Amino acid sequence: MATVAQTVVYLEDVPVQTKKESAAAAAAKDTSSSDGEDVPAPKNAEKPAPMGSVSTNTTTTKRQRTLFDMMSSDASAPKKQKTLAFAPAARFTAGSTTTSKSTSTTAMKRRLLPSQKLNSIPFSLSAFTAALPDDATRALLALECDCMGKSWLKLLADEISQPYFLALKRFLYEEGVRGAGDAPPPRIYPAPKNIYAWSDTPLGRVKVVILGQDPYISPGQAHGLSFSVPMGVGVPASLQNIYQQLRSEYPSFTPPRHGHLAGWAAQGVLLLNTVLTVRAGQSDSHAERGWETFTERVMQVVDKYGGAALARPGESAPGVGRGVVVMAWGAKAAKRVTGLDTGKHLILKSAHPSPKSADRGFFGNGHFKKANEWLEARYGEGGGIDWAKL
Repeated sequence: MATVAQTVVYLEDVPVQTKKESAAAAAAKDTSSSDGEDVPAPKNAEKPAPMGSVSTNTTTTKRQRTLFDMMSSDASAPKKQKTLAFAPAARFTAGSTTTSKSTSTTAMKRRLLPSQKLNSIPFSLSAFTAALPDDATRALLALECDCMGKSWLKLLADEISQPYFLALKRFLYEEGVRGAGDAPPPRIYPAPKNIYAWSDTPLGRVKVVILGQDPYISPGQAHGLSFSVPMGVGVPASLQNIYQQLRSEYPSFTPPRHGHLAGWAAQGVLLLNTVLTVRAGQSDSHAERGWETFTERVMQVVDKYGGAALARPGESAPGVGRGVVVMAWGAKAAKRVTGLDTGKHLILKSAHPSPKSADRGFFGNGHFKKANEWLEARYGEGGGIDWAKL
């Protein structure tokens, strides 16, 4: 009997529609999309604000309900609520549609990562949010549900339900970090909508991880990608040193006049900080609050699935990671990679590129050339990063 070849489509390869396009395409439908996102309401229906937001705009799309409505069942009640009682988070694991509530309010054991191929792991965002114990918890996690890349969220859903992460989110809430549609706090960086910008690099396409420490502490610099700054912002000293090291390895490299590293992210460079938020002018101000535990879990996910959609020419993608390059710059970043499989990945450690430490081991580390040599050997010709593509 003849066999029929199956075409494997990775989640990361599926084109993503804009919210306007999705609304137009789904206006007449009454079902949920394959990744579990709620389908926008028909054109004549009222469209509330993104989940967890306090927006009064009735034209924005999906999962809209005001933050205060979520925290109170009485719309006429006073809307000032500084402290809330949160129920223990429900357990939810990608690949399962069932949940069970923890019996402990202080500890929750992590589940093992799924054993399936990355594109075979089912995930329903609506099922995940429905499994959360109360509206207050849904409000706390609205930012993650709205902004985290879905290839990451389906493997981190269990993690963001952990008590430590909910405690982190309550701390950030008091700092003014709310939903993506809310006004950003003026002295916390980056803006909430950009905290998970690193996750726009699909998990299955990751080739290199560049681990930093915490975001830039000056206004207008941090935007969710380690070491990167938005267009129009001056190149910070640490990034100038990165460009200098890159040029020492590739003399043809001409440092650009900007510091926007989205060109690297688009090629599979995961630009991740160890701590994802910071107070203005205060380095390490959000350290030891839970971000380190979370980003360590992110690296465990990379350990198993990073580069799952990559393959040598003529071969099929394995569906699980075959190895990536990790550049851990600084002592804090180095702690996040201690559990990685050194036989599977190329782990490169050095001092941080900050002017305070670059002369103590960052300059001369050879990381960019070593990364490309390893990637070419692992994934074939063309498997490296075009570092000049910025």
